[in-house]
Formats: sequence, C-alpha cells, structure tokens
Amino acid sequence: MKNKNIDRLIEILAQLRAPEGCPWDRKQTHKSLVESLYEEVAELADAIEDNDKDGICEELGDLLLHIVFHSQIANENSHFDFDKVAEVVSKKMINRHPHVFRGDKIDNAKDVITSWEKIKKEEKKGKRESILDGVPRNLSSLLKARKVQKKVAHYGFDWRSEQEVVNKIEEELLEVKEAIASGNQEHIDEEIGDLLFAVVNLSRFRKRDSAEQLLAKGVNKFIIRFQYIEKELEKANISLEDASIEEMEKLWNQAKKQSC
Repeated sequence: MKNKNIDRLIEILAQLRAPEGCPWDRKQTHKSLVESLYEEVAELADAIEDNDKDGICEELGDLLLHIVFHSQIANENSHFDFDKVAEVVSKKMINRHPHVFRGDKIDNAKDVITSWEKIKKEEKKGKRESILDGVPRNLSSLLKARKVQKKVAHYGFDWRSEQEVVNKIEEELLEVKEAIASGNQEHIDEEIGDLLFAVVNLSRFRKRDSAEQLLAKGVNKFIIRFQYIEKELEKANISLEDASIEEMEKLWNQAKKQSC
C-alpha cells in the first residue's frame, strides 16, 4: 500500500532537483549534505531531551527529508531509489528478528542483542575481518569509544568492577602527569587520549548515561555558571575584559552554592 505523504515528498524532491527546480537543491551532493545531516540529528536529540513532542515530529520530518534527498540523488545516478532503501532496511529488520518473524524462541533483551550480533556477523561475513571494522569512522569520539568498548565487552573483554575502572583512570592520570614532566608534547597528547578513553569506560561500565550525555550535562552546567558570572559583573558595571580572575572565581563559587 502506497503512502501518499511519502509519495508527495519524493515528488517534491524530484521537482526541486529538476532542471527547472531550485538552484541550491540541484547543486547538492551526498557529501555536501553531511554537515546539515549532523545538525538535524543534533536538533532531534535536543527535542527528545526537552520532551518536545511537536519538535520531535518536526525534526523527524527533517531527517526523513534528508533520506529522501539522498535517495533522489542516488536515483538520478541510477544507483538506487527510496523504495530500494525501504526494501533493504525492511529485509534487514526481518532477518535480524527471527524471534518475531520466524518463530525462534528468545526470552529476554540480552538474548536479542546476542542474536542480533550473531546474525549481523553472518551478514557481514567476508566483508569485515574484525568485529570493530563496522564502527563508523565519523561517529563522535566519545560515542565511538563507547561503541568499541561495548563490542569487545560483549565477548568478555571487560572490567570486573567499577573500582577496577577507577583504578585504571588513576593509572592513566599518573601517566599524564609523568608525560607532562617529560615535556614530550606528543606523549602528553597520547596519554590525555588514554585518560579520556578510560573515563568513557567508567560511564559505559555503569550502564547509565553515555559519556557523550554526561559531558553535555557538564558543559551545560559550566555555561549556566559562567552566565551567572557575566550577569553579576554586568550588575557591578564590570566588563569581562576588566574583571580579575579573583572576582570571577568568587562569583563562580557563588553560582556553585546556588546550585547553578
């Protein structure tokens, strides 16, 4: 059964890309759309975090627009079309859910993940030499670290306790200090990377918010506290340029006490 709204969207993109269509839309490529695709995903994440139902609907529409846009570009080059995209993902979902579509018995979510990974490995057989080959190169580093850690943990390569991860963080921090003492800038950079990876491991091991989410909360908290400093300085007719570090630290501590 055809969906008239999907069909209409496909028609709109075809018209925009036609010779008499929109000059901006006509010049776009898969590559040129990547940056705006990232932005749309981030805007959807914001709407979800804000529990903005209308916003979620709108941002999902913007993501769908990107999917149809890329499909239209591919169709013009005789590669594939939107229908093929839907067909491929439908087949994938049916194949990876044998407990739903083929009657296989799976009792819990953990077994679903195990089954999913096993089927995925079979699908990619001959295409990937490592279980880590499929980790997206363009994933943010925090999410990429978490995904790598989760994949190897699935095969038992993991810490046994939260304290073990904390010990590893302390070990990596010590190595950062030693690298700084050595003055070797490349070594310092390397050890900072190792420290960050260990911190991501702690958030991942705790099975709560991801390091990406935790860092976002930390950044937002910093922004709120620094904006408090700006407002208080403005009340005192002091510009940021003229404010001393002592004045700013005093206001920062006030913001902390007020739970900003």
